[in-house]
Amino acid sequence: MEFLKGTKIYSIFTGACPVCQNESMYLESNPYKLSSTLKMEERCGHCHTKYKIEPSFFYGAMYVSYPVGLAFASVALFFCFFILDISLLTTFFIIVAEMILVLPIVLRLSRNIWINFFLHYGQHLKHKQKV
Repeated sequence: MEFLKGTKIYSIFTGACPVCQNESMYLESNPYKLSSTLKMEERCGHCHTKYKIEPSFFYGAMYVSYPVGLAFASVALFFCFFILDISLLTTFFIIVAEMILVLPIVLRLSRNIWINFFLHYGQHLKHKQKV
């Protein structure tokens, strides 16, 4: 994914700092270590960007998690019901199981998308030039 470096897509899918994209925002790279799925660094070690912009900043990620989860569920619905021709009830249970399994990924993707609404790549360079 190095060819995408400098884009929001890179930061969203890798969990990298949205400003410099040189290191991960998360303490643990594996989202399935449930005790530390959402534990984040306070600041970026490279550009010193503060991730938690204000108290309760990441509550807004709840609004992002709904469409992200819906995208995962839609893919499962399309694949199971329309491609594999599995019954609707069985497809429902597959979607429920899938949503439970991908929850840590949905949570992280939602946070990554949310913070990328507010912080932009190269922002630290713009601030240094103004000073």
